[in-house]
Amino acid sequence: MTRSFSLPLLIALAATAAPTPPVASVTAVSAAQLAALAPYTQFARAAYCSPSIVQDWTLRWYVSCPAGSLPSHPSHWQRLAEPFPDSRSLSPVVTVTPSNTVQTYYVGYWPSSNSVVVAHQGTDPIQLRSDLTDVGIIMKSLDPTLFPGLDSSVQVHSGFANEHTQTAQIILNQVKSLISQYGATSVTLVGHSLGGALAELDCMFMALNLPPDIAIRGVTYGTPRVGNSAWTALFDATISDFQRINNKKDIIPIVPGRFLGFSHVMGEVHIMQPNDAVECPGDDNATDTECTIKSVPNIFDGDILNHLGPYQGIYIGTIYCT
Repeated sequence: MTRSFSLPLLIALAATAAPTPPVASVTAVSAAQLAALAPYTQFARAAYCSPSIVQDWTLRWYVSCPAGSLPSHPSHWQRLAEPFPDSRSLSPVVTVTPSNTVQTYYVGYWPSSNSVVVAHQGTDPIQLRSDLTDVGIIMKSLDPTLFPGLDSSVQVHSGFANEHTQTAQIILNQVKSLISQYGATSVTLVGHSLGGALAELDCMFMALNLPPDIAIRGVTYGTPRVGNSAWTALFDATISDFQRINNKKDIIPIVPGRFLGFSHVMGEVHIMQPNDAVECPGDDNATDTECTIKSVPNIFDGDILNHLGPYQGIYIGTIYCT
């Protein structure tokens, strides 16, 4: 017999999910630590820019752009202030959207960090919320040709996995090419919203397919839950340098619901107000009221507009990159 659930009932089920053990208290994030996230925030914002613009970029000066509309021509960029001088160069952009059915992304080299950067575009937060609160969401095991050696119990959101599969090998080849060309020692994966979910998958994908001496760093924004507890355990054991940034009452990080078997990985940084953020311990079981799982107990107590920012003064989304 097929069961039908209303959205309020689903939220009630989420709130009454299996109890979780207590975890350590939160840690305050310093002003310097918050400032250090700005380049990654700008990289994530860049993924929303039109491919017709990105294809012409050297991306030099790009991340010094203020949090608003980008200048339309590279000659304008050098007149801007440089609040993030450590990240003023990212070149070359080697790819963007290959078709209308794939999220925009770019791959580039970040000289000051000697890192290859991969950034994935997100999607409309209203549509994403609708998709992720659907009780019909299913999980699937990861493609063994892309994620070799993983047990079939490791499962992720099928839509995220399908989207990732479309460009995974192309991006990996470009990352390898830039590592070889520039002698890069790390790969940095960033994204917002759906792009954050793809970046999370990318972290594991790169770790399994690149030499072990290439460091993997992930920074995501407003990321939904990606996989099950087996995925979470594997990710935490494999990826040690990962942060997922949540802003205020953003509801996207609390979907899909835990009652559907989904769980977050470690690394939450919760921005409560400008210059006021905490690092939350554990995976999806932080008990402190300053962490997202407690401060946004259901989608009715959240604010979808917080999904767009500001992330320390920076807004992310299509309307902020025109």
